[in-house]
Amino acid sequence: MKSIELERITQQVASLARHAGAFIREEGRNFSLEKVEQKGFNDLVSYVDKGAEEIIVKGLSEILPQAGFITEEGTKLDTSRELTWIVDPLDGTTNFVHGIPVFAVSIALAKDTEILSGVVYEINLDECFAAYKGAPATCNGVPIRVSETDQLANSLVATGFPYNDGGKTARYLDLLSYFLRNTHGLRRLGSAAVDLCYVACGRVEGYLEYNLQSYDIAAGTLIVKQAGGEISDFNGGDNYLFGGQILASNAKIHEDLILAIESHFEL
Repeated sequence: MKSIELERITQQVASLARHAGAFIREEGRNFSLEKVEQKGFNDLVSYVDKGAEEIIVKGLSEILPQAGFITEEGTKLDTSRELTWIVDPLDGTTNFVHGIPVFAVSIALAKDTEILSGVVYEINLDECFAAYKGAPATCNGVPIRVSETDQLANSLVATGFPYNDGGKTARYLDLLSYFLRNTHGLRRLGSAAVDLCYVACGRVEGYLEYNLQSYDIAAGTLIVKQAGGEISDFNGGDNYLFGGQILASNAKIHEDLILAIESHFEL
């Protein structure tokens, strides 16, 4: 797919993400916990997630009718096409339902496991992060770059915790304890999409998490790459989109992060 076409698609997706974000923002003004459903233990969903996904799926079907879909809430599922939209309509649902202002719309266009275009719209700060293959990552149209920090000791690291798979918790906490003692600190924002964008724009130097789904990270991975960062699984490989674990960094501290994982979190 040509860059000029990807640029047009990315601009249209960014506009759609803002539209869905406006719906989420408006519904959040009068939202209450009574309107929440549970897909699983601590895995929350509401009519807002579903409504936003319907808006997004409809819009994406008009932008690129030939593409299939992977969506968090199951509005549409079709992985048989050459191109696939990967959609999280509200990444950070738990934050949203509790009124904590860190949540986002995440939309990516993929060809197999290669992300061609990605948009993450963080609703509360009105920040629209975007990238497409062959072009710089941007925030609200302004190019962004990863941090130049090259020492783990001077880095800020973001992370998250899975809703299930508690069998690894003790080992993971040991790894996080290492980061607490050897970096500027840890941040747990509650949205993988936002975490990745914060790596891309230099607010944090690294981000790691396991037990994730493709729709949590797809758009953000491309944004990090096009901002000069590095993405891998915990072993340094490329099995991150569907492999359930992700490590993102400004590239300069990536090997240090992998070494810490190898030493403190037995895979």
